Amino acid sequence: MVGIAALYPGVRGADAYWRALTEPPPAPGDGPPPSLAAIEVDVARFGIPPAQAGALTRMQLLMLEAARECLEDAKAGERTLQAERTDVVAGVCSGLDRQYANALRVEGSRYARELERAVSAPEFGGSARAAAQAADELRTALVRRLGASPHDRVGEMASTIPARIAGAFKLRGRTLALESADATSFLAVAHALDSLRGGLSEAVLVVTGQREEGPYLRAALAAKGLLAPRTRPFAADGDGFALGEGVGALLLKRLSSAVRDGDRVYATVRGCAVHHQGRPGVFRYSTSVERHAEAARAALRECGAEPGTVGYVECGGSGVPRATEAELAALTSVFAGVDPGSIVVGSVRDRLGHTFANAGLAGVTKAALALYHQRLPAQLPLEPGAARDLDGTPLRTLTEPRKWAPAAGGAPRRAAVSGASLTGTLCHLVLEEHETAAVPAPVRPRPARAAAAPEPVAVVGFGGRFGDAPDADAFWAAMLAGRDRIGPLPESLFDRELYHRPGKLSLTHSYTDLGSPVEVPAAPPEGLRIPPHRYAAMDPAQRVALCVAGELLARRGQAAARPAGRGLVAVGTNLSLSRERRAAAGLALGEVEAAVGALAALGHLDATGVATLLDLVRERYAAEPAPAGPEDLDGSLAGGVAAVIAGEYGLDAVPLGIEAACASSLAALDLAVGRLRSGSVDYALAGGVELPCNARDMVLCSALGLLSHERITPFDTAADGFTPGDGCALFLLKRYADARRDGDAIHGLLCGIGASNDAKSLIAPDADGQVRAMRQAFGQAGFDPADVGYLEAHGTGTRVGDRVEIAAAARVYASPHRRRPLEIGSAKSFFGHTFAAAGGAGLLRALYALRTGVLPANAGLTAVNPELDLDRIPARVSTASAPWESAPGRPRRAGVSSFGTGGINYHVLIEEHLDGPR
Repeated sequence: MVGIAALYPGVRGADAYWRALTEPPPAPGDGPPPSLAAIEVDVARFGIPPAQAGALTRMQLLMLEAARECLEDAKAGERTLQAERTDVVAGVCSGLDRQYANALRVEGSRYARELERAVSAPEFGGSARAAAQAADELRTALVRRLGASPHDRVGEMASTIPARIAGAFKLRGRTLALESADATSFLAVAHALDSLRGGLSEAVLVVTGQREEGPYLRAALAAKGLLAPRTRPFAADGDGFALGEGVGALLLKRLSSAVRDGDRVYATVRGCAVHHQGRPGVFRYSTSVERHAEAARAALRECGAEPGTVGYVECGGSGVPRATEAELAALTSVFAGVDPGSIVVGSVRDRLGHTFANAGLAGVTKAALALYHQRLPAQLPLEPGAARDLDGTPLRTLTEPRKWAPAAGGAPRRAAVSGASLTGTLCHLVLEEHETAAVPAPVRPRPARAAAAPEPVAVVGFGGRFGDAPDADAFWAAMLAGRDRIGPLPESLFDRELYHRPGKLSLTHSYTDLGSPVEVPAAPPEGLRIPPHRYAAMDPAQRVALCVAGELLARRGQAAARPAGRGLVAVGTNLSLSRERRAAAGLALGEVEAAVGALAALGHLDATGVATLLDLVRERYAAEPAPAGPEDLDGSLAGGVAAVIAGEYGLDAVPLGIEAACASSLAALDLAVGRLRSGSVDYALAGGVELPCNARDMVLCSALGLLSHERITPFDTAADGFTPGDGCALFLLKRYADARRDGDAIHGLLCGIGASNDAKSLIAPDADGQVRAMRQAFGQAGFDPADVGYLEAHGTGTRVGDRVEIAAAARVYASPHRRRPLEIGSAKSFFGHTFAAAGGAGLLRALYALRTGVLPANAGLTAVNPELDLDRIPARVSTASAPWESAPGRPRRAGVSSFGTGGINYHVLIEEHLDGPR
């Protein structure tokens, strides 16, 4: 750890953070308690265009500032980072302010219609003119009150945060955002360690944050029975936690690189274990002492450290009684045999509260600073008799900070950090102090080079649901039929009276009503016992993904349905699900009603009349109900898509939600491959899901002119944008040797994954960035571009996007040694742009092409755009399926591209498996 940033209420910077943890807290004042709202950020210093400034989330600004302070703390400006090999990973949980505001603004049109209907009634004046005027005034007032920008759809996305950081500091490595409830920080650090240890990255900037964006998260946690007035981590009568705010950042490098570059090293990460307890039912903290102890022992084994060499443990200390008991009992078991009271335990939550997505980073930063300053931090005192009795155990708390004595025998000081998530994930890190005296003089740095993959990763299962295709086989049948599945959206998804206005850009309407929606399952997959009230609380994306996971596991056959060992479920998705946004809009109804009270068109009503009107409209509007039960939070967490799969199918697999804009599926796949190659997991279920065929996404995408006025036609002269489509694709992955050993059917081999950020523009594609991702993938694959016969393109159907993509492909794939033209196509021509699921759709299509030996057609293509200049590759885009010819014994090979807003680029190379069951 060579750089630290800490932004917490009343705290700014590593030094201030350490003081806040080791000095008595200030006495309560008369004013409101400090919050992140008090931290000012200079927007101008980050080069954000004025047109986009209004669309920024507050979290994006705070994370930009945290990134700046972290890089400054690391003095990265004095030793330039290797930009092309520096990743940015952001972690957030629950919706962001602009996401909530945009959802409320779009929902406000529905409220305005009910207002118009009510005002036109005789008891409220009966004037159709006054009623229409009131509705129009309200829509205008909401735009003014909540803010609105053509850039809202891009600005609100969680993945825009790491992309903006990459752009501001000209970093061109991997960029993604992730969420795993209150294990978010730990998963971000674990991914960073995989990238660094695997040689894919030279440095990783991890930024995580949580703030009160609105009342939703607090209400959902309260409904789950987890909230308390304050957090008392080691109280015998703990009753939950207080929700806190905070943004933190760490700059991580391999120790050898940090020593070479003369970096100040706060501490080193020696061991990392992230485990999961998959259980059906509502999400809850693990109370298994055995599982907690397993995670701690696994982290110690990874670094070869004996338990007795650890002097301090930073605990999760949730304050949830049974979870805290399990954590402390597990630590007592792990450290059994050491002298009583020799391990100091603490938890930063006594001062910060539970900062949720940021909680792990807050604890890791505290432990690292304790090692760096060689001081053991203290806990705030509890009421007399309230503390848990730790007498006779290896554990103790301190009432005052004290010097951390050197370890016996000259060994380095070590600290551990423990954490848990309400989804059942358990985390443990082992940190070690760094001997600064041993640092040699700095030397010049040597040039997401990446080490070649030791072996490919096998695809041993898959499933998919897109448009009217209920499974993967139907998806492929649609490709062979050659006809797109795009049409007018049903009224249940898109109310044309409210949201459709053809022919012009608007902040409140969409100029198209076309899409390719999926039918959301009304009941759980066969064999799963999910109570109706809990299933009803699930977000539609969770229901679809649960069904596709069932298809994937069923395809493997009964005997091999549930993979053995430790796993990962990584699902690319929007990190603020629709159900959460609707519920948040319902909780913010007072914001809309406040605007109604000020409408000039209602000036003829007295206060009693307005109140009566509001009651009537509220009843007719039927807002999404507020969280009322423990299952409501589960149905709104983006990482809950993966957690539902892990829990209901009983998988010992850590759940994780990932967003890299339209490249989210391949980002999830990339993270899964990293965990497999590091040996952290035995299998991974990865892919993506998103359902953008809804009024909110249609309106926001239309405002920026992203949608086609007709329908998506990639590579055509008439291409003018994309059409949204719903979809989900999931893949089960194992190391190739393990799949062979286990006798799995191998449907294809992942030979290389490349990723980059162009760090130039949030919305304009960049050929250089795409080329870097492609070349990085080939650096791992062991074969040349000329050996690839098919390219599944991103293919958004925009003239600029298509032209840039083909230009980038030409720089990599063009070769005089190519035996036949490269076939290029895009699944989007059939099912539209499925956003986070787009890369999954492309990979599924390419996988079927390999398995069946058929090159799929492209739908809707009338005339290939001559500006693409396909002959320089040479390449072609076909309108009919054809056999994929290959030499005997020579595997077919394909590339899959997925590019996202924010300059995020991913490229995957896959190969046909010729040996063994397929």
